[in-house]
Amino acid sequence: MNYNYKLTIVLLLLVGFLVITGAQPYDLLTWMLEVAPIVFVIPVLWYTRKSFPLTNLLLILIVIHALVLAIGAKYTYARVPLGFTLQELFELNRNPYDKIGHFFQGCVPALVAREILIRGQYIRSSGMLNFIVVCVVLAVSATYEMIEWAAALVMGQGADEFLGTQGDMWDTQSDMFLALIGALFTLLMLSRLHNRQLAKLSNKP
Repeated sequence: MNYNYKLTIVLLLLVGFLVITGAQPYDLLTWMLEVAPIVFVIPVLWYTRKSFPLTNLLLILIVIHALVLAIGAKYTYARVPLGFTLQELFELNRNPYDKIGHFFQGCVPALVAREILIRGQYIRSSGMLNFIVVCVVLAVSATYEMIEWAAALVMGQGADEFLGTQGDMWDTQSDMFLALIGALFTLLMLSRLHNRQLAKLSNKP
């Protein structure tokens, strides 16, 4: 399948997520803040379609991550129905849906970093590649947590829905830990498939 065709499908899905979840969200400001990464990535994917086409695996993970973000934005993370189901199933003391988002916040940036570093031939050693990928993911996660901190300072109580801490004093640390788990999952479980797709991509004229 032609890359432009695949990318068009991906972009239409992302826009669809925005339209559907943007219709009467629980809190409009929270929705806007939560879907900001989706809004950002749409033009990036479009403008890099010729210079840097992505692997199928990365496109699929971007769509899944965007869906997770959009659902969280629609209900706010503390109110996502799936999260309540998981809370009851595992007898948790809070809605854990936001942790799914932070897992993908590690998984997807790890694959992005890996794709850029390998294709640009910036790093030869696989061990150093894995180390840098993990560092990138933790940097992205820390930056997001600082954005949340800034939102809390600026918005005060109005940032509660965006933060979604649900009274958990260790929310920031557990968010970053889930991002780390996501990065390790990518490196341990998806690297071989990613390498095969990168090889096919490099062989295309």
